Amino acid sequence: MSSRTNAGFPIHYLIGGFMGKKAIFFFDANNWYHNVKKYYNPSEIDIQKLVKFFCAIKKYDLIEIRWYASVPSIDDGENIYYKHIAYLENLEKKGVKVIRRKLQKLSNKEILKQKQSVILGLNLCENCEKLVEAQFLDLADIKRKEKGIDMWIGVDMLDLSIIKKRCDVCFLVSGDADFVPALNILKENNVEILTAMTPIGYSKELINSFPFFIIRKETLLKCFKDYPGRTIE
Repeated sequence: MSSRTNAGFPIHYLIGGFMGKKAIFFFDANNWYHNVKKYYNPSEIDIQKLVKFFCAIKKYDLIEIRWYASVPSIDDGENIYYKHIAYLENLEKKGVKVIRRKLQKLSNKEILKQKQSVILGLNLCENCEKLVEAQFLDLADIKRKEKGIDMWIGVDMLDLSIIKKRCDVCFLVSGDADFVPALNILKENNVEILTAMTPIGYSKELINSFPFFIIRKETLLKCFKDYPGRTIE
């Protein structure tokens, strides 16, 4: 069976280990959230169900699920902050290893640079540029950034597979091309790699370079959390 497509795969659930290749799952939480929300509310997806789905297909022996998340400041809103913390704590209660990093603000210099880049890209006349800059340019989405999450995941993949030899497979749940250098090192050291993400937001460079699995809407739907009396069509 090829790992370069997910067409026609049935869902099974792990009851015990397959005693196959040892796999660690690395979730890029921010990338996961922003891509999955285009289809469903990400908090509705049962991460354990999704991982068991992959393990059943590939006959992997699950070693660990690692969730790398940037945590917003309480200053961004108490409701957002506490909902995020509660979600992470719930994952931990279910055995997921949560790695947190504080979401950091861009410096004024970085904000100005990105602001100028956005305005220049609009190809406006001089008067319109001033109007947009003064009144209409919403910089809310570029005033914060994740620092170090991608690098942290990459280093951990190398450490846990090549150095500590805790796993035979690094399963990356992300569509971000920034992981390509780290994945190339894993490949050169004969570590099995599989990446997975939804169709929208999946880097072509990742798809063209490594075995991949496209997570379609049907798969997400079958991995919804179970609630008493809940039915999902």
